[in-house]
Amino acid sequence: MNKENIVEILDSWNFWKRDQSTGVLRQPYLDKMNNLIKTGQVVALTGVRRSGKSTLMKQFIKQRIASKEERESFLYVNFEEPKFADLLSLNFLQQIYEAYIEIVKPKSMPYILLDEVQLIPKWESFVRGLHEKKEAHILVSGSTSKILSKEFGEKLTGRWSEMKVYPLTFSEFLNFKGIELRSRLDIISESVKIKQLLREYLEFGGFPLVSLNDEKQEILARYFDDIVSRDIAERHKIRKVEKLKPLAKYYLTSFSSMISYRKTANFIGLSLDSIERFSKYMEDAYLLFFVPRFSYSLKEQEVNLRKVYCIDSGLINAVSFRFSENIGRLYENLVCIDLIKKGKEFYYYKNGGECDFIVKEGTKIIRAIQVSYKIDGNKEREIKGLLEALETFKLKEGFIITESLETEEKVKGKTIKYIPLWKWLLE
Repeated sequence: MNKENIVEILDSWNFWKRDQSTGVLRQPYLDKMNNLIKTGQVVALTGVRRSGKSTLMKQFIKQRIASKEERESFLYVNFEEPKFADLLSLNFLQQIYEAYIEIVKPKSMPYILLDEVQLIPKWESFVRGLHEKKEAHILVSGSTSKILSKEFGEKLTGRWSEMKVYPLTFSEFLNFKGIELRSRLDIISESVKIKQLLREYLEFGGFPLVSLNDEKQEILARYFDDIVSRDIAERHKIRKVEKLKPLAKYYLTSFSSMISYRKTANFIGLSLDSIERFSKYMEDAYLLFFVPRFSYSLKEQEVNLRKVYCIDSGLINAVSFRFSENIGRLYENLVCIDLIKKGKEFYYYKNGGECDFIVKEGTKIIRAIQVSYKIDGNKEREIKGLLEALETFKLKEGFIITESLETEEKVKGKTIKYIPLWKWLLE
C-alpha cells in the first residue's frame, strides 16, 4: 500500500480536516490522560474490549485541539481497520508513521495514538525508538493487561504508565442517561429515576454503546464472542477453541460463587493445566476476576477456592438468561467490580462464617462488606459472617449492602450499617 492510500484511510478517522464523533465525555479519565502525558511517559490504556478506550483517545484529541493545538499534530490509528487486516507488521507501522510525517506534515512534536496495538507483532520496538529519540508523545491501547511485553517493560522502566479503562460506573451510566448529579440534593430529587435505572444497569451492564442502544442483547452477545475468540483464543493461539467458550460460559453462569479449577477441569473435559492457563487468559482480557480467600499465608491463598466475578453484568445476562433469579448474585458482582474500579485490594473471608469482601490497605484490613439483596430471612446468617470478620480484624463497624434497607444498629458492640446498593455506588 502506497503512502497516499495509507493517509486516505487514516483521514477518515483523524481530525485533520473535520471533527470526529466523540460521544459522551468521561472527564475523569481525560484528566488522568492529560496528567500522564505531561510526564513524558508512554501512556498505555488497557481494559476489556468496548470499554471506551478508542472513544477516550478521540476525546483526548478533540480537547487538545479545542485548547489550540494543531489538528495535524495528532495521528490516531485503529489496527482493527479491515483495510489493514492483511498488512499488520512492524514494517507497516513504520510506513504509516512515515506517510503521516511526509504528507500531513505536523509542525510540532506529534501525538501518536495507537489503538489495539497488540495486533502489531513487535510494536514495542517502534514505540521504544520514538520514545528514546523524543520524536512524539505516545499513547497506546489494548484489550489485555499484557500488551506491554516483559522486554518493553524492562527497557522503559519508570517511563511508561498504565491507565485501566472500565465499562461505565453507575454515576457515569446515569450521566449517559442524562442525569447529572452535582450535589446531594440532585441525588434526593432524582432518587426514583436512579432506582429505576439501577435495574437497567444490573441487567444490561455499563458498556458505553450498550447503554445508548436499543439492541442491547445482540451487542452483548457479540462482545462476548469477540472477547473469547479474538482477545483470548487468537491472541494466545488456543487450539481447543471448542472448549474455551463453554468454559467462559460456565464461569459466567457461576459468577459470585466459589470455584475449583480441578472440578471445573472434570466438568469441562480439559486438563487442570489448561483450565488454569485459560482462566488466566480470561483474567488478562478483563473478562473475569478471581478473588482469593483471605489468609496471612500466600501459599494458603493460592490453594484455597476462589470466587469468580465478571467485568460486566450485561455479559452475564447475555449468557445466562436468568436475570430475575440472579439479582442477589448480581448485587454482589456489582460491588466487586465497583471495588476493582476504585483500585481496592480485597478478598473474601471464610472461617466459621463468611463475609463477601474485606478490603485491605497497606498491611491492614480496613473494611468488611456483606452483600444481601433481601435481608429479611438471612439476617442472622449475614450478620454472623460479618461480625466474625469484624472481630477477627478488630474493626468497629461493618457494612451490609441491600436493595432498600437503610439503617444502623449495634450488635455485640459493633456498628452494622445497612446501605442500599444505589447509594453505595454513588458514594
